[in-house]
Amino acid sequence: MEDLNKKDGKINKPWWQDSVMLFTQLSGWIGIPVILGIFLGRWLDQKYGTEPWLFLTTVGAAFIISMVGIVKEAGAAMEKIEQESKNKKNDIRK
Repeated sequence: MEDLNKKDGKINKPWWQDSVMLFTQLSGWIGIPVILGIFLGRWLDQKYGTEPWLFLTTVGAAFIISMVGIVKEAGAAMEKIEQESKNKKNDIRK
C-alpha cells in the first residue's frame, strides 16, 4: 500500500490513512472503557446487591477515562498535524 518515492526517499501513503487511524483510535477510547464499565458495573451490582450504585460509578469512571484518552489522542494528533504543516512550509521555501 505504501510506496517509496525514489527522488527524496520518503514513503508515500494514501491521503486518507491518517484520518482513518485517528478515527479508529478515538472510537476505541469511546467504546472500550464504557463497554467494560457497563459489564463490570452490572457484575459488581449483582455480586454485592448495590443496584444501581456500582454500575453508575463504573460507567462514570469509564466516561472520565474515555474523555482523558480522547483529549490526549487529539492533542497528539494536533501536534503531529502542526509539525507536518511546518515541514511542508519549510519544503516549499527550499
